[in-house]
Amino acid sequence: MNTSYAKAETLTSALFAPVDWVRQVGLVLSFSLLMALSAQFVIPLPWTPVPITGQTFVVLLAGAVLGSRLGALAMIAYLVEGASGLPFFRAGGAGLPYLIASPTTGYLLSYPLAAYTVGLLAERGWDRRFVTAAAAMTIGSSIILAGGWAWLALWFKTAGEAFRAGVLPFLLGDAIKIALAAGALPACWAILRRKASQRD
Repeated sequence: MNTSYAKAETLTSALFAPVDWVRQVGLVLSFSLLMALSAQFVIPLPWTPVPITGQTFVVLLAGAVLGSRLGALAMIAYLVEGASGLPFFRAGGAGLPYLIASPTTGYLLSYPLAAYTVGLLAERGWDRRFVTAAAAMTIGSSIILAGGWAWLALWFKTAGEAFRAGVLPFLLGDAIKIALAAGALPACWAILRRKASQRD
């Protein structure tokens, strides 16, 4: 039996081993660009300055697929790209002021930590079963929501207002994203194991 997939820490290491520095750079840049693309799909909400985007899904996916270090680096690369003036933030936003002084600053700055945490759990095998994958994604999502909530508390009069504007509207969407990712990751591992066993 081929045990290489069992020993692989992440899907990336299973698919692209050996993951040399050229591949690492390519993967980091690819996910930073995927983040930029996901930021352009915006659904505004009239009662909050924070819209719905696809970014949180990509953050969680980056951590699970790339692992802790590369996942965090992909998010840092995305933030640097947007802060440097590339129109990579929500709806083409760009620049350092957008990163450090907008209603979404708390969410943006939490992305590297969320990706790192999900990646760390994925490296310990949490992405290979639905329940543990969902738990890892929930922890990552909670980090993002907590960062956004803490920052929005500076914009609103009370923490309760910040919660209603920056956390509550996104719980259902995050639950759907978590369920999708938690279902897809174990399925990918199962496909890899099946292909490996067929070659033996």
